[in-house]
Amino acid sequence: MPADGRARIRQTGAVRHAVWCPMAHAPSPITLDGSPISFATLARIGAGYAGIAVDPAGMARCAAGRHALEAVISSGRAVYGATTGVGAMKDREFRPEELDRFSAGLVRAHHFGTGEPFSADVVRMAMAMRVNTAMSGMVGCSTELVDAYLGLLRENVTPIVRRTGSIGCADIGLMGQIGAVIAGVGEAIHGGRRMTAEGALSAAGLRPLAMAPKDSLASIRINAIGYSASASALRAAAGAVRMLFATAVATAAAMGASRDPWEAAMYVGTPHERIAGAWLSAAASSFEWPDGTHIQDPLSLRMMAQVFAMVSDSLTAAGRTVVAATSRLDDNPVVIGNRVLTSGGSLPLDVAVAVQTVSLALAHAARNSFNRCVLIGNGGRRGLPINLVAPGAIATGFGPIIKLAGELFARVLTMAQPISAQSLVVAGGLEDEAAFLPLIVERLERQVDAIRRMAALEALLAAQAMDILGDRPEGVVAMVYRAARLHAAFLIEDRPLSADVEAIEAALASDAMVTELLTLAPMPEIDIFFALDPIWTKSVSA
Repeated sequence: MPADGRARIRQTGAVRHAVWCPMAHAPSPITLDGSPISFATLARIGAGYAGIAVDPAGMARCAAGRHALEAVISSGRAVYGATTGVGAMKDREFRPEELDRFSAGLVRAHHFGTGEPFSADVVRMAMAMRVNTAMSGMVGCSTELVDAYLGLLRENVTPIVRRTGSIGCADIGLMGQIGAVIAGVGEAIHGGRRMTAEGALSAAGLRPLAMAPKDSLASIRINAIGYSASASALRAAAGAVRMLFATAVATAAAMGASRDPWEAAMYVGTPHERIAGAWLSAAASSFEWPDGTHIQDPLSLRMMAQVFAMVSDSLTAAGRTVVAATSRLDDNPVVIGNRVLTSGGSLPLDVAVAVQTVSLALAHAARNSFNRCVLIGNGGRRGLPINLVAPGAIATGFGPIIKLAGELFARVLTMAQPISAQSLVVAGGLEDEAAFLPLIVERLERQVDAIRRMAALEALLAAQAMDILGDRPEGVVAMVYRAARLHAAFLIEDRPLSADVEAIEAALASDAMVTELLTLAPMPEIDIFFALDPIWTKSVSA
């Protein structure tokens, strides 16, 4: 495995099992060899803008593991999920002539997810993770199963994976929907059309795979969907927090917050507090910063560096945990040498707890944002009027919309409550642990949506205050001001503000705005690690 802990990326045109996406100018393919996969590589895989190849040595390990499994089966020893039932039916052994029928039925029985489907990028990343961990040689699956996943990735056949149905102890009801498509049942997207799995495979020139013993179990009893959804949500959260950081500076500038606490953080803070303090100080020094502070500010302004540092800490810690999980074997059973061992590795508790920590951190960021909205809306600082009503205007102004900030904060806070320790017992008492990772991720996604809207609201309030005061910002603050004014005019008479907030939100999340932010005020520790630059999801050579 590479020393830097990332999946190797190299030219593999002559390598057996190389898989290419249909692109006019394809970048170098990504070679999966069982190493951890970085966020940048995951982004390319999810977007479908890079071919995927597997390491020949990894395929050799996969074949050796399969040979060892078959030897154990041939010896007459029962192998869970290969020659026996699963869950409460673990003691039911099948005769050799029954194994094909059992294997075919097992993957169909685990196609039970419901609701809205995951995005295509999450499904593509999950398939790549399954391939990657198979390179360990300890799964016991056939190389034909690996080739089947590669075929779906190569021909852009994306299984429909409905997102409700996993308790987070192997995503059996979610991964089962991918395994079903490989076997020719279920639904998939191909050529932009949703169709039956059989139709999608046929249109792509692929054939259903007859699952061999253990292949069905290998296709369902892993947490790849939970891990890929976690990676996607964490990357989105990092981008949203970076933009909230920018709108926070704009609000602070409009109120003339003191820069002293940010400078102090550069000397007395934790490592991330020093980074946040330096970023805030640099953003504030890009123009003639107004001064509205008498002695010291409210905590929501004074402690911005501490709040954003804590969010950054939790994000990077969770990100490292997810990256490690992309190469971790969570199958049961596993093949170790010539033995087949029962494993408890399918409990993704480390990822679940890490992602829940991010959810709690976002609640603190949301409270910090809400407090700034209240402060600026109250007026007073730098002579700002109450509700930011324009001088001489007959209007209610921005007082009512502060309630939106309160609702968004409450929304983020209520979704920060931990759920991974919830008691749950199924399968006749045999399965009594769970992590609920997919549900945790779904709640994080909703928090991210709320954070983005809070950033838009801060931008709108800051722009109104700056125009009242005649400020002429530059740098990051000017970027936020332009985004607000492009979609929302200076408020003189009361008007509906719903569309204004939504339009600003979309602008701040656009590729152009993200690129501008990363250029004007980079934060490499976050930007590079999470691959926030939109180039990672563009069809260009990386």
